[in-house]
Amino acid sequence: MNVLLLTDKLITGGAEIYFCKLMNKLHHDNCNFYAAAGPGELYEKLTQTKHFLQLDRNSHLKNIRKLRKMVTEKDINIIHANSLRMVFYSIILQRLARKPVQIIYTKHNVTYLEKQHPALFSKIINKHVGRVITVSVCEKDNLVDLGVDSRILVTVHNGVDLQQFTFKRDSKRNIRKVGILARLSKEKNIEFFIDVANTCKNRLNMEFLIGGVGTELEQLETKINQLNLQENVKMVGAVNKPEEFLKSIDILLLTSHREVFPMVILEAMAVGTPIISIDRGGVGEAVIDKSTGMLISQHDKNHFAEQIEILTNDESIRRHIIINARAKVEKEFSLDAMVNDTLSQYIDLHKTQKEMMMKEREAHV
Repeated sequence: MNVLLLTDKLITGGAEIYFCKLMNKLHHDNCNFYAAAGPGELYEKLTQTKHFLQLDRNSHLKNIRKLRKMVTEKDINIIHANSLRMVFYSIILQRLARKPVQIIYTKHNVTYLEKQHPALFSKIINKHVGRVITVSVCEKDNLVDLGVDSRILVTVHNGVDLQQFTFKRDSKRNIRKVGILARLSKEKNIEFFIDVANTCKNRLNMEFLIGGVGTELEQLETKINQLNLQENVKMVGAVNKPEEFLKSIDILLLTSHREVFPMVILEAMAVGTPIISIDRGGVGEAVIDKSTGMLISQHDKNHFAEQIEILTNDESIRRHIIINARAKVEKEFSLDAMVNDTLSQYIDLHKTQKEMMMKEREAHV
């Protein structure tokens, strides 16, 4: 069996990190794995580059030609698309191939098509995609509600590399740093993080750190200046070693408008940094309120500030959350489990494909 993994580009992001981790870890004696993506800084994270094809971020036609050649020459059986755009690439390649090619789609984000044209989205997925991997049960239920065939849906949660994100076994210390690690985009709602910092300004002697890059940088800097928070809120820019950033802070906030299942919450849980998170998407499948983190239903800056105060002042609650969070990651969200479960989907889909082809041959005899 030969599998081709596709993603748009290797810039820093949850879906792209997922792609790199899969490509680095996938191994099976009877399988060959190939990958293709646009350029980006995460290319350096790939350890398996022998079978890697770089795509052009400006020419879809050129990419299709390159990929068609790879699908033909490498006898690709399964294409694993890591975005909806790559699903469309895969459908074209599926039609151009001279042999059956199955498509697997890992759905990381809420797409424009499903929001604006849900019936069309479901029709395309049901017709062309053999298996949809959702990274949360919540997202699987959402797709069923949209009309996606439940028989092609399977949940494989994101997994964290426990060797990279090691547990910090520090003793009781002065809690001073609250952080957020996210792409600086509207959906991540970093402005609300700044509002929380402003609310805490006169209540707690805390430093608020924003890790990440993105299109909202200038707007966020302007807001920090307008609220006179230059001494309280720091923009640290790109974070190339998330494990070090997460270990350096005492509390992580997640403030997004929408989420499917963010990798950063698992990474924080793994290293022992307690989380205060908005309850969106599949977050609640990992962050159990007052057990593995603090979960908040609405964007209430005062409520967030109160939870920060609790974690700052109550060491017993803090330690309870830290220990439970690490244990939950070890049990349910390891990278090895994610890779093995994904590999089993390849094998199962390929087996189903061969059985269908055999039945078709028998029907024509």
